Amino acid sequence: MEIRVLKYFLTVAQEQSFSKAAKVLNVSQPALSKQIKDLEEEYQITLFNRTTRSLSLTEEGRLFKEQAKQIISLVNRTDSYLKNINKYISGDIYLGCSESEANRIVMKAISKTQQHHPDIRFHIYSGNAQYVEEKLDQGIFDLGIVTDPADLSKYDYLKLPTLDTWGVLMKKDSELAHFETISPKDLLDKPMIISNQEMVKNGIGGWLGGNQRALNVVATYNLFYNAKLMCEENVGYVLTLKHLYNESNDSPICFKPLNPPLTLRSHLVWKKYKVFPKAIEIFLEILNEEIKKSS
Repeated sequence: MEIRVLKYFLTVAQEQSFSKAAKVLNVSQPALSKQIKDLEEEYQITLFNRTTRSLSLTEEGRLFKEQAKQIISLVNRTDSYLKNINKYISGDIYLGCSESEANRIVMKAISKTQQHHPDIRFHIYSGNAQYVEEKLDQGIFDLGIVTDPADLSKYDYLKLPTLDTWGVLMKKDSELAHFETISPKDLLDKPMIISNQEMVKNGIGGWLGGNQRALNVVATYNLFYNAKLMCEENVGYVLTLKHLYNESNDSPICFKPLNPPLTLRSHLVWKKYKVFPKAIEIFLEILNEEIKKSS
């Protein structure tokens, strides 16, 4: 399999036409068609549904497209690094993270890194812990921020200093809004909106005394913003982290911490034994200094 052929395939998939893709690639249509046909025969799969009027990806083609995009991304990043390695400190750093106030110190380190090395570029991707770990393991992300409980055995990591506090987001006119804190028994008969991450469910289950199934879960969420919208529209109470929502006087919702308190720690992680380019080494040094200052 050649990188050139992967680029051919992705262009055909994007244009949904061999003739249009051939023009984009500046190759002849017969030559392009033959390259794709040879690729299909090599792996004994069908990548495209072909008719006289349309061209679309098969299920195998859709899966292959995602893999091809990741391969091309890695090739481009490697090419950029090798071209600039002896010129100046530059490069692209790919960071995956969930939503958390603990990320602030990382963003501060990003700012300081770019002040001293403006040719270092950061690419931030938001997602839950499973998404971040998956992309780290695939080599798509250089670094990731994960929260406890997390399996750190396969990673090297820096412990971030800020602890996140769990609580409940609710309408200000709701039944629990006059409470200072929220206990497990307060939630058992309420419509709940919770994160769909298994480790979050396990943590909340422990706080509930193993009684998680007694919750009336009406919806789950991946990232916070849509959960906030559901809360505002009276779908239910949201189990979430403090500081993700900045409450104001005219806001229709408010945040109440859990009692007993439930906190979690975040870590910046990367694959063990990974050899980093200079750009990432510099960023980690700056972040480590910021962590020491905050201690």
